[in-house]
Formats: sequence, structure tokens, C-alpha cells
Amino acid sequence: MKDDNQGTRSPMRYVRYTVFALAGLLVLTLGFAVIPGQPPAQEPPSLTEQARASALDDALALRSAGLDLADAAPAGNPVSGPADRVVTLLTFQARALLPAGSPSPSGPAPSGPATATTAPSAAPDPARTAIDLAKAVAASGSRRLEDAATADGGMARLLAGAGTAQLLAASELAAAAGDPGAVAGAATTPGTASSPVGGAPVGSADAAGSPSPAPGSGRGGTPGRCPAPAPAGGQESATGAAPTEAAPELGAPFAGSADAALSAVLQAGQQALYGYQAAMPRLAPADAGSASDFLEQHRQLVADAETRLRQACVAAAPQAPGYVLDAAFLEDPARGLGALEAAALPAYGDLVALTDGADRAWALAALRQATARTVRWGADPGPVPGIVLDTAALPVLPDGEEAQARQ
Repeated sequence: MKDDNQGTRSPMRYVRYTVFALAGLLVLTLGFAVIPGQPPAQEPPSLTEQARASALDDALALRSAGLDLADAAPAGNPVSGPADRVVTLLTFQARALLPAGSPSPSGPAPSGPATATTAPSAAPDPARTAIDLAKAVAASGSRRLEDAATADGGMARLLAGAGTAQLLAASELAAAAGDPGAVAGAATTPGTASSPVGGAPVGSADAAGSPSPAPGSGRGGTPGRCPAPAPAGGQESATGAAPTEAAPELGAPFAGSADAALSAVLQAGQQALYGYQAAMPRLAPADAGSASDFLEQHRQLVADAETRLRQACVAAAPQAPGYVLDAAFLEDPARGLGALEAAALPAYGDLVALTDGADRAWALAALRQATARTVRWGADPGPVPGIVLDTAALPVLPDGEEAQARQ
């Protein structure tokens, strides 16, 4: 009888073990399903994104310093106007450098310096403070140009224009403060024939750092071994430059051809040669020296662009026999030359975006020279030379940044 009971209990014991084992397996399975896995490691931002963020941080910080300077400078102080222009410039640039997707203004956006809400606790010397700000803006401009040399296409163009404008603004502010030499190592002085980069003519090897092949590394051809070339560039526009394809948004990947961009620069240079030759006899004596220097710059640039196109096995579009110069150009040739130079800036900006290496260094030098020439003739290159900027459509600065800039 005892043996019969043991035989009956033994199968039940195995059933219980099986049930407990299945229950434990179910608990473990549910536990593994509920415990979240390790999130994937976040990739660090690209060098281009780091350059954009750094440029934005600098623009906001310098804008705040400019607001303080503008508030401290008494009415009629020579640094007051340049300080206001620095703030306006940095405001537009900061808005242009905001990340993609930032909200656009629902109404008219502030285009100039804001009014400080509190007076400074101490009245600093406006001239001394202006020189410090000029040095900081010049240093920022130099950093933007350094980053533009390696950033991706559209962002390179944005950084190049921002840096170029900052250097010119720093030069103006330092001169107004009585110490133009304070930024001599970084800022460009309009009216000189030397390149802003390295002091070499823009068409020389030194302006680009070293002799380089045609735009687009690795695509340079060997003279005499090129296939039958096809003309580059599009139909001539009113400014003599081929139409360029705009990027979808500021700093976005840039579409287009380096050869077409170089052809547009060549055609803009050819038109400038024609315009300067027509303007020279009509210019005031005080402007003749600068015009002569700029004419030589354009000659060098045209020759160098033609060489680069030949190296790329691309035939330059035939030069137009002439260009139409309206009565306003002939009546005020200095103003006409300024308009001519300003109209060509987008072609230089496109060339920056579509090249790299030594070719981009050459394009950066050409953009800086063209901007300096534009300013010399009294024309406005815009807050980001090289980009036709719709300032009304730019994103607005975050409220926190606006408040910080007003303190």
C-alpha cells in the first residue's frame, strides 16, 4: 500500500517541476522584453555643424558686446555709427546661422540694434572698448574663413561671407576708434591691389596656397591631352555672369558644377574689365588710383580663371564683344562700378561652395577682394557677401538670446 502511494505521487511531482520551470522561463522572457536595451551611441556633430554652431555662438556674443558699446557711446561719438552697423551685421548673421527648421518671423523682424533696457554700471571709454570689440570681431572673421576652407559646400559659402563681412566691419570700427592698425593682421583694407589672403595677387599661386588643378580635386587635365571641350556656363545674364543655381536653404548641400561656377566668375571678370576701362576716363582723380589697382586685379583674375578652365579641359565661353552701360553708369562711374562689383558677388560665393582645397582658397581670396572693391565704391555687399540674402525671411533669434543681447 505504501509503495502504491509513492508511485502515485511521483508523476505529480514531475508535473509540478515542469509547471514551475515554465513559469520561471516566462518571467525571464518578460523581463528581458521589458528591460530597454542600451541606446545607440550618438554620433558627434560633423565638422561643418561644429563650425556653424561656433559661428552662431560668436555672433551672438559679439552682438551683445556691440549693444553694450552702442549704449555706452555718447551721441556724436565717432564709434557710435560703426558700432550700430556691427550690431546690425551680427544680428543678420546670427539669424542666418540658426539651425535649419528655426521659426521664421510672423511679422517684421528687427533689423538693427536693440535698445538696452538697463544702463551700464560704469561708463567705459568708448574708443578703448571699440578697439577691443574690433579685435574680437576680426578674430571671429578669421575663424569663419578658416572654417570655410574645409566646411561642406553651402555652409562654406555662408561662413565665407560672414567672415569677410566681419573683417570689413572690424576694420571700419577700429578706424573710427582711431587705431586702424589694431586689426591690420586680419582685416582687409579696401583699395589695395594685394590679395586679402597672404598678400599675393588673387591670380597667383600664393593666393591659393600652392599651384592647383582646376576646380574639383583630381579632375585637372594635362594640356594637350584634353578631349574636345564643350563650352561651360549658361546663357549670359544682365551682369555678364552665367546664372547660378541657388542652394535650397542657407548652409544646405550645394548643387551645381565647379566648372560652371568658374565660368560665371570668368564672365563677371570680363565684364568688369570692360566697365573699368569705360569708367577710368570719367572717374574723379581721387578714385583713379583705386580703379587702376582694381583693373589689374580683374586682369589677373580673368587670366587665372582661363588657366583653371583649361586645366579642367573646359573651354571658356567666348567673350562678349561688349556690354551695355546705361546712362547712370556713365554719369556716376564710381557708383556704377560699385553696382557692377556687388552684382558679381554671388558668382564668387558659388565658386566657394563648389570647390575645395587650393581651389577654394583661391575662391575665398577672390570673394574677399570683390567685397573690398564693392565697399570701396560705396555699394552694399550685404550682411553675407556672396549670398543674395532675403533678410525678411530669416529665422528669428530665440527669445532668450534676444534678452541676453539686451542686458
